[in-house]
Amino acid sequence: MADHKVAMGAPLLTRGTSKPILAAAETSRGIREMKYVFVCGMPRSGTTILAKEIAKLANCTGFENTGVMMDEGQYLQDVYLTEWACGGAGRFGFAPEAHLTEHSPLLTPANATRLRQSWETHWGRDETIRVEKTPGNLLKTRFLQCAFPNAYFVVIKRHPVPVSLATQKWSLTPLHELFEHWLQCHKIFDEDKKQLNHLFELSYEDYIENPRKCLEEIADFIGTEFSTSLEEQVADGFNKRYFDRWARMLQLSPFKAYYRRVAKEYERKFREHGYSLAPPPFKTTLFPHEGKPVRSIFTPPLYLGADTLFALWRAGRSLRIWAENGAVTMPLDSVAKESDRGGE
Repeated sequence: MADHKVAMGAPLLTRGTSKPILAAAETSRGIREMKYVFVCGMPRSGTTILAKEIAKLANCTGFENTGVMMDEGQYLQDVYLTEWACGGAGRFGFAPEAHLTEHSPLLTPANATRLRQSWETHWGRDETIRVEKTPGNLLKTRFLQCAFPNAYFVVIKRHPVPVSLATQKWSLTPLHELFEHWLQCHKIFDEDKKQLNHLFELSYEDYIENPRKCLEEIADFIGTEFSTSLEEQVADGFNKRYFDRWARMLQLSPFKAYYRRVAKEYERKFREHGYSLAPPPFKTTLFPHEGKPVRSIFTPPLYLGADTLFALWRAGRSLRIWAENGAVTMPLDSVAKESDRGGE
C-alpha cells in the first residue's frame, strides 16, 4: 500500500512492516478476529479522557479499576520498560530503550503472548474491540503492531505549552528540555507512522471543540458505532489556563528573559507541527511588550541557569522524600506515583 498523508482528524493508512505479525501466527481464529485499539500521545495530552470515551463505544472494552496508575496498560505488564523506568515524565523520549519497533529483541512469540495475556484479564470477555491506553506507546507503535493482530492506533496531539507546563510539575525539568522532549517524541512517531497499517490522528484542540464529531469518526475508523452520551466533558478552559500562565511567564516573570529566549528558539520548530508559542490571541512570533530581544550569545547561560535551578529543585524533593521515609529507600512504585501521578 502506498504511503499517503491526511490531515489530523482523519484515518491515516500506510504500508505495513515486512516483519510478520507474531500474535497473528500463533493465536486462534477467535483472537485474530479481535481488534486492539491503542490510544497514545504525549502525557497530559488528553489520552485518559479519550480512551475512556472510546471504551464506551459499542462492542468496546477498556481498563478500569485495575489498581494501577491511571489504568495504564504499561503498569499491567512486564515485557517492556515503563515510562518511569525510562526516565519518567518529560524524559522517557530521550531513552533509546523507550523506542520499540519490529526489530526489538523483545518481540518474540512468547513475549507477544505474555503481553496479551497480561491485559486480557482486564478486558471484558464479550466485546471484541479491546482498548489500551499508555501515553508512551507513542514510541512503540511498530512493536505493538507486530505483537497484536488487527492493531489500530488512535494518536492525540496537544499544543506543547499546556503539555509541557502540566508535565513540569512532575518532571521538575526546565521548559526548554520539555519542549525538546515533545519534539523528540513526535519526531520518532512521525517516522514510525509510515509503517502503520491503521492510524487515526487528531488534536486535543479539535477534540475539545467537538468531541462528538471526533468520537463518531473514531468509531467509524475502528468499525463500531457511536451510541452513547458523552460523560467526560472537556472544556477549552484547560488550555486557556495554561496559555494565561504562559503569557504571564513571558511578560511578568522575573525569569522572562529565559522564557522569551526559549519561545524564540522553538517557535519555528513548533510551527512545523501547526502550533505557535505566541500566547492567544496573538498569532505572530513577536510577543507584546517584548522590549529588546535577548541576544543568542546569552542562550547558553540562560539554559544553564534553568538547568541548575531545576536540578536543585529535584534534589530538594529527593531529600524531602528521603526524610519522610526515615532514610529508607523509597519503593519504585511510590516514586513513580510521586513523579507521574496525574498523567493523561
